[in-house]
Amino acid sequence: MAIAGSVEAVARLKRSRLKVRFCTNESQKSRAELVGQLRRLGFDISEGEVTAPAPAACQILKERGLRPHLLIHDGVRSEFDQIDTSNPNCVVIADAGESFSYQNMNSAFQVLMELENPVLISLGKGRYYKETSGLMLDVGPYMKALEYACGIRAEVVGKPSPEFFKSALQAIGVEAHQAVMIGDDIVGDVGGAQRCGMRALQVRTGKFRPSDEHHPEVKADGYVDNLAEAVDLLLQHVDK
Repeated sequence: MAIAGSVEAVARLKRSRLKVRFCTNESQKSRAELVGQLRRLGFDISEGEVTAPAPAACQILKERGLRPHLLIHDGVRSEFDQIDTSNPNCVVIADAGESFSYQNMNSAFQVLMELENPVLISLGKGRYYKETSGLMLDVGPYMKALEYACGIRAEVVGKPSPEFFKSALQAIGVEAHQAVMIGDDIVGDVGGAQRCGMRALQVRTGKFRPSDEHHPEVKADGYVDNLAEAVDLLLQHVDK
């Protein structure tokens, strides 16, 4: 169920002269599945308007001749259909949900330890996200476990990676200082965007927690109750 006012807020944005890009770290669903879900909720959105980590990771794998061992959710596996996974020379980890078993984590660990130059690619590094049933562990804690066990640093594809934000900006032909990020994650959305030179608004919905407004390292450029309020602010500025 969409947060009250959000569907109309997106529609108002798209009717304005502002350019809109949807940036997600969703790595349990393919872009097609995610867009289908959002469209069923009433949002006017197409796959071409979405920047997501799985397609970006596939591009990197192809460019570098990497063959991944995939520790991912079945829902996103179709994004990797065109990727060679034989004789893996890297590991790709995503929010694998129930597939984060000891056995699967250990298999990924073993692949990395057998490589002379181990490469770990993580689709995001979020700590947790919110479902209707409560807060859920995201890919970040599992990524950190493999980093620690193998003595390596993961390459993050997705928020808060600067390259991820830059690819979204390039897609709509906008410079960082001209853009505003709206998100519920103080580190991934707000901090990542600010490090890239963008301004960022934090919404008090989704995974937001009151302590986010007193984060020791990241301070949003503004705090709003929801997406509708954020869009009100942006359109007031545009219409001046």
